[in-house]
Amino acid sequence: MRNIEFYAGPRARAHLREYGLRPQDIRAVPAAAGGPKGLILNPLDRYIFGRWLPQSDQVVHLLGASIGAWRMACACLPDPEAALAQLAEDYVTQRYPHRRGKLPEAQVVSKIFGARIGQRLGARAEEVLSSPRYRLHVFTSHGRTLLHRPGRMRAALGYLGAYLSNAASRRALGGFFERVVFSDPRDPLPFPLADFRSQRALLDAANLAPAILASCTIPFALQAVQDVPGGPPGTYWDGGITDYHLHLNYASMGEGLVLYPHFQPRIVPGWLDKAWHKRHRASKLLDNLVVLAPHPGFVERLPNAKLPDRKDFRDLRDDDVGRERIWRVALSESTRLAEDFARVVERGGPIDAQPLP
Repeated sequence: MRNIEFYAGPRARAHLREYGLRPQDIRAVPAAAGGPKGLILNPLDRYIFGRWLPQSDQVVHLLGASIGAWRMACACLPDPEAALAQLAEDYVTQRYPHRRGKLPEAQVVSKIFGARIGQRLGARAEEVLSSPRYRLHVFTSHGRTLLHRPGRMRAALGYLGAYLSNAASRRALGGFFERVVFSDPRDPLPFPLADFRSQRALLDAANLAPAILASCTIPFALQAVQDVPGGPPGTYWDGGITDYHLHLNYASMGEGLVLYPHFQPRIVPGWLDKAWHKRHRASKLLDNLVVLAPHPGFVERLPNAKLPDRKDFRDLRDDDVGRERIWRVALSESTRLAEDFARVVERGGPIDAQPLP
């Protein structure tokens, strides 16, 4: 059975039919938020960054929100295969002390998770930011109005207001959040961010770990990050709130393709857009995008016939051993995605991709 599917925008489909997919074609790689779902892409990430993309030498922009920021930062390290394998191990084995039957407190999760990000990435920030060919861009959500400063009641009211505003329109969400992208100082993003209220800040050794922690800060599950160095002052939340799947203006880049290893074929703009299915449709902004996603039959063969997700933390909060066992099976099975992708690109020749849904 097939394990991986290729989807592409119109320009990308034409390119794949004529040339196939070559490492020198790639100009950017986005990486979505989605928590444990990102585990399923780990072997594919290791092949792409460890073996396939090194066959070329062009600059490639790596964009990440939440776990996607962690993935892309690991890809910038000198040994991306080892760094990404360590990410998977860290993610599977993470544990947080809590009272039986209760979820762990946000400050506990932030302290333990933040220490791990500091150890794995903060301590190696100079290596991440000196990659000769990769340019990292970390997406965060910067609170405005009620969400500009911490406070549980302020956050609850702010998120209610954000939900209602976003229901009216995605742009209205800008009354409660702005996108702040912490970028490699050597090169800006190769396309504009005119779709939503945005600011750019520069990454450096001092703010790499805080920016990635902020990008991973799931509301109420972790404590919001305050005043990331180098960025606008205030409160930072998960990058997936504004950019869940990074539906951005890739088409304006001109030449080259955007390669998107993803856990589903659809690109959902923001976390609060999950309920608004009309916003999940492909747009002309994705003209040069190639999405790699698990085949539905692959997902059906995983434990419980689903991808790992955050509900596993909730449902198995008192059974870390059971959760780890399920996630390790899913991680092991996901090597099939990498193997299928490798077979396609290594044989060369045309690829008949499906249209983006």
